[in-house]
Amino acid sequence: MEFGLVLILVILGALYMLYVRLIKLRNGALEALSTIDVQLKKRHDLVPNILTVAKKFMEHEEAVLTRVTQMRSISASDYDKNNPEEVAQHLEANKQLQSAMMNLFAVAENYPDLKSQGTMIRAQETYEEVEGHISAARRFYNSAVGDLKNAVEIFPSSAVANMIGISAMPFFEIDEAEREPVDASAYL
Repeated sequence: MEFGLVLILVILGALYMLYVRLIKLRNGALEALSTIDVQLKKRHDLVPNILTVAKKFMEHEEAVLTRVTQMRSISASDYDKNNPEEVAQHLEANKQLQSAMMNLFAVAENYPDLKSQGTMIRAQETYEEVEGHISAARRFYNSAVGDLKNAVEIFPSSAVANMIGISAMPFFEIDEAEREPVDASAYL
């Protein structure tokens, strides 16, 4: 009888340890996602300043400015961090904002007065610094998501994760277009 009780206690202890590990991994992934959000907030706060400066010089580029504004609005919307689909949509919206900003800076190259304007240069440098921080936060997030994904998919922790409703979160991935090699001749 004592052996059966000890065995049950060992099994319950092991299940509890798996439960604690899963919770820690999920919280780590959520913390990493929050880190991305902090950096994205910095970007969102910077975008209106860049647009204000650019608008003075880029009167004929209303479509570019409008696209950045739209993407900023979409990417700034609230989402449920515990819902993997909403997290994926949030990450995608922020990729679209990044793409719109890169387009804005590329178009700004055609405006020498804007390109040489000190405020725009500082704003672009700040933006690039924030993008570097976002990139580091994404690496941290993907690492945390990878650890969570492994725990959620590998037995026996997968069984415990299924019982308590913990699922893997989406990785932050680049678009297919960004995976293609750059044709340098287009820029020469």
